[in-house]
Amino acid sequence: MIFMILFFLITGVILQFFYIHYKKLGRTINNIPGPLPVPIFGNMHLLQVSSTELWKTIRKMADQYYPIFRLWTFSMPFLNIRHPNDIETILGNPKSIQKSVAYKFLHPWFQTGLLTSSGRKWQQRRKILTPAFHFNVLQQFTDIFIEESESMCISLRKEGGPVIKNLLSLISEHTLNVICDTAMGTSLKDKGPFQEKYRNAVYEMGRTLVYRFIRPWFFYDFFFSLSPQGWLQAKLLKILHGFTTKIIKERMEYHDKTDGKFLTGIDNEKKKSEDDNFYGIRKRRLAMLDLLIAAHRRNEIDLEGIREEVDTFMFRGHDTTATSLCFSIMLLAEHKEIQDRARAEVNEVLEANNGKMTMSALQDLPYLDRCIKESLRLFPSVPFISRLPEMDMTLSNFPVPRDTIVHLHIMDVHRDPQFWPNPEKFDPDRFLPENSLGRHPYCYIPFSAGPRNCIGQKFAMFEMKASLGLLLHNFYLEPVDYIKDIAIDTDLVIRPAHPIRTKFIPIEKTC
Repeated sequence: MIFMILFFLITGVILQFFYIHYKKLGRTINNIPGPLPVPIFGNMHLLQVSSTELWKTIRKMADQYYPIFRLWTFSMPFLNIRHPNDIETILGNPKSIQKSVAYKFLHPWFQTGLLTSSGRKWQQRRKILTPAFHFNVLQQFTDIFIEESESMCISLRKEGGPVIKNLLSLISEHTLNVICDTAMGTSLKDKGPFQEKYRNAVYEMGRTLVYRFIRPWFFYDFFFSLSPQGWLQAKLLKILHGFTTKIIKERMEYHDKTDGKFLTGIDNEKKKSEDDNFYGIRKRRLAMLDLLIAAHRRNEIDLEGIREEVDTFMFRGHDTTATSLCFSIMLLAEHKEIQDRARAEVNEVLEANNGKMTMSALQDLPYLDRCIKESLRLFPSVPFISRLPEMDMTLSNFPVPRDTIVHLHIMDVHRDPQFWPNPEKFDPDRFLPENSLGRHPYCYIPFSAGPRNCIGQKFAMFEMKASLGLLLHNFYLEPVDYIKDIAIDTDLVIRPAHPIRTKFIPIEKTC
């Protein structure tokens, strides 16, 4: 039976290849530059390399075929773009918000939450979730950003003297605490092994998804489920979904215990604070999960829908921020003058604020803000995104039929020398107002752009400023591993292929 299925499947692939390549679609796509496809397999033989080599291969192709190139996987074409004009054509068009098949492989993990859904469902979820990231709500989260950052600094100081740390391990624990306490309303304090198991599963899941994506024979769920990687994914999903199910359960129990009164009249902070004290529960803040639970009680979303969004935001809200912070720390460690200037700014603001970090203090750190922006230019946490335009369009003067998969390479547009002189240089002053005049609005998109831009970008920026600000106030940063030596793995986020380390030297406080 299996051999018959394989026979018909292979025959179908062969017939489809010749049909697609020699009809109008194939001729149109093949007018676009790209490596020569081989019969049946297209270009997928070029992608059967290690995750690190795959990253290098795509970067080389992006330069070689600038500004657009195509790849074939069997009879499926993928276009790859990096010019801001083309990126604007895609991201600025409301008929280009459909995610491509690349996101299909995320469905077992996220189902069709905000990241992967489309149409009316995406619009409804965005409407439900947007209030959780309003500026006024972010003000309530500032004390958590600061509390967690201070806790990280205290932990580093307790180790005594200079300490060398694996950055990703250190920072991802911190950012996972933050997203749980703010967006989910649940603290992970004293749950070290629980959250470490989740973080490890996130990394393994990313590798599994990339492994599947570059092997088209695993596009079919049946074949993937029979493979060792399919078995691993099933195991990882139990860990990932078990983690988020526990968080949802705890928060729903909170609202059951308080009779759901915090899901109505949510702006009455004084009343909520008094009731929190009565019930013996820590002061409650509006969390994304609360909005989902309230929507569930209005029959606007079911329990599975809540888990979709919690799974999505648990990953997107901690892993992307963690990688961004790691690269920011490394860049500051390697550029002492920039580090000293950022530290002087932080110290001056804290001194004027009686030594306390607050929301107003975070808003008064323009140089640190530019350091973070420049780090995100060099190392955008999500290096590429993918779309499926619902209309015919033109990209780099080539006609592109509707429903053609288009990959947007954020990493490459951020380092395009046409828009960024000396692009490899770390220079925060690129983002001075006078230096930003006339810059193409789509040559810098670390949080995407257009209708499907990142809903949590302000959250992420405030969190990074709080973390970096307090680290700079408490420590001198010295490089151990260097940016030039870092190999990058192809993953859902930009991922170092090996541990990256920095030395933290405590700054002695004067009375």
